Amino acid sequence: MSAVYSQLTGLLSSTYDWFFSALWVIESERNDAKVNVYRKTIWPDISGKVLELGPGYAQSLQFLKHATLKDGSEAVDPTAIKSYTVIEPNTFLYGGLQKNAELNGFHVSYDTLSYPEGASITTMASGDENVPFKIVKGSLDDPDNIPQAVLDEAPYDSILTSFSLCTVRDLETSLANIFKLLRPGGTYYFIEHVRQPEPGDPLVIEDNGVNARFWGKFQDFLNPLWKVIGHGCHINRRTGETVANMGCWETVDYKNVRPTIDLQSRIMPLSFGKATKPLN
Repeated sequence: MSAVYSQLTGLLSSTYDWFFSALWVIESERNDAKVNVYRKTIWPDISGKVLELGPGYAQSLQFLKHATLKDGSEAVDPTAIKSYTVIEPNTFLYGGLQKNAELNGFHVSYDTLSYPEGASITTMASGDENVPFKIVKGSLDDPDNIPQAVLDEAPYDSILTSFSLCTVRDLETSLANIFKLLRPGGTYYFIEHVRQPEPGDPLVIEDNGVNARFWGKFQDFLNPLWKVIGHGCHINRRTGETVANMGCWETVDYKNVRPTIDLQSRIMPLSFGKATKPLN
């Protein structure tokens, strides 16, 4: 009986992952159209050994520093980015993820310990100047179960999240693990959708006349249903505030945005910025 239950839950989980990946093909393009203007303000600063959590299809790779290589190709600048590791639990996203990484000149490989199927996947761009890009299956939800491939590359100079902390099971645990995996002086970069900031919040750089109290309460009301539709996505987390209130960062610099482009934007305002780990 337990074997049947395990098979059934595995099938349901896999179907859920597939459904989200199919939805994200469309939704990620709409999302990028709204938020790329904010990514452009911080993504070019990302450098060194990089870890990204929940990259999805990783369209934001285009905003990293690029350069012309010796063979004449345009690629991520190897003098700025030394290595790039991504940790993504949804394997149905891997095809698009690999494609976007290769379009940006990365040399892609898979961690076969967490994802054995990766051993049979053909990858491209293996020149000396191509920055290594490793895809790891997993998450940072459990401090005792971080994939070894992620630990092997630590500490990181830069860690980033882009609309991924909304879906982690435990926000505080994931942020604590991000802090631990950074080198002293390293930087965490983020852009996340959040609960509506309070009216009069001085960190709001675009207000657009949104009724913050109404939409914040609407987010709270909608969140239980949204988590089901959005693959565990919480639309009422105060991620920017949570980062700032951790008390462990040297500096935290973030802003909030209340876009009014459409209904979805009103229930998904943004926090974006960066936090720097102390040198000692």
